Amino acid sequence: MSSAQREALGKLIKEQQEGAAQWLKYWQEFSAFDTWQFWLHVIIFLSPLIILYFAMDWKKALQLGFYGFNVHVWFAYFDDFGATQGLWTYPYKMIPLVSHSFGMDASLVPVTFILVYQWILKHNKNYYLYTLLLSLFLSFILKPILVMHHLFKFNSWANYFHLFLTYIVIIVLSKVITDIFLFMQKKAEEKASHAEPAKKGRKGRFRK
Repeated sequence: MSSAQREALGKLIKEQQEGAAQWLKYWQEFSAFDTWQFWLHVIIFLSPLIILYFAMDWKKALQLGFYGFNVHVWFAYFDDFGATQGLWTYPYKMIPLVSHSFGMDASLVPVTFILVYQWILKHNKNYYLYTLLLSLFLSFILKPILVMHHLFKFNSWANYFHLFLTYIVIIVLSKVITDIFLFMQKKAEEKASHAEPAKKGRKGRFRK
């Protein structure tokens, strides 16, 4: 590593540290425990998890949980990208150490998609139609409500339509990845079930 690279890297690290310290100071002054917005974020985080505990079909917990984790990861990636690039901001946060909304990314959005996905599986409905409708609701109804109450703020060229596009990518990636793993699991189970009779047959011959 050259001296110029070390100097540039050191400057970036120092700016990151200073930015993190400024965000913590901002949170302590405007978004800490003495604000109603903080407690709203706590509710946004806890309520969906409680609802999920009672509403989830635990017989399909692995599939639903894997799908929901996919939604969480992709949504957190997009949300963090937009926040770090200054496209949007959450003026109030539950946790000041992350750039996005922890309650939205880790609870509200993935849990909502899990419950819709569960309903789709139970009633054999079209996945893309109903998750698209949910994405429309989150992008053009929920987000404007958050903006209205200063819980979400656009800073640059991004708008609600761009948020909607990210949801489309998220629902496609989450479904495709989940289906791939389900397919691989099914193939492995079929292979194991075919191998079991052959193993039993060989044992029977040895007994004779």
